[in-house]
Amino acid sequence: MSNLIIKAEKLYKIYNLQRQKTFKEFLPALFSGSKTRKKVNALSDINFDLFKGQSLGIMGKNGSGKSTLLKLIAGVTIPTMGDIKVFARVAPLIELGAGFHPELTGKENIFLNGSILGIKKRDMDKLYDSIIDFSELHNFIDEPIKFYSSGMYMRLAFSVAVAKTPDILLVDEILAVGDAKFQEKCLNRIKKFQKSGTTMIMVSHNIEQIREHCNQGLVLQNGKQKFFGSISEAIEKYQKIIT
Repeated sequence: MSNLIIKAEKLYKIYNLQRQKTFKEFLPALFSGSKTRKKVNALSDINFDLFKGQSLGIMGKNGSGKSTLLKLIAGVTIPTMGDIKVFARVAPLIELGAGFHPELTGKENIFLNGSILGIKKRDMDKLYDSIIDFSELHNFIDEPIKFYSSGMYMRLAFSVAVAKTPDILLVDEILAVGDAKFQEKCLNRIKKFQKSGTTMIMVSHNIEQIREHCNQGLVLQNGKQKFFGSISEAIEKYQKIIT
């Protein structure tokens, strides 16, 4: 049990969504006593243990709860019921660049985003040159990022997120960063993390990418857990769902 790094037990996430789309629709419903909210079970009864060094691929159709589960692991949101325990530092490659300020330069945003990710200033000073080298944005680092293209923005955000070797790496469909050469660079960095013992959780519709990088699989359907186990069996179960 000492190598246990994530434990999910009877995990539920329920959202209360507004039924009426506009205020004009909401008022008559409110005064007539009609229901104004509906419950959506984003996740229902999710259970799994993940150990240090394992890599988990989460598969499912759109709306199956994959990104919601990543957000629970990252601590972005909390469960409605059940429990999820994370016993290590998480580096989430989800919503890359959250916290970037358009008026600040690339350099200023590196330190801002580093602090949001919990990296100390003295560590960011040491990592700064390697972040710029990885992003390949040397000529633009002193420009406000409001002038960056979307590709440049994502490259800088990814470079900050992977600057320090994490205990747990969360990857959510973000490897379409820059051109093919830069994507390969990102994948190589992830492989380096895995070799050093980082636990990775990946969400992707690219089955071959999942097969290559993961040894465990979790299959979701309509928020419910359909399978958890070896990656080969998980892919087989997922392919039956989508065909």
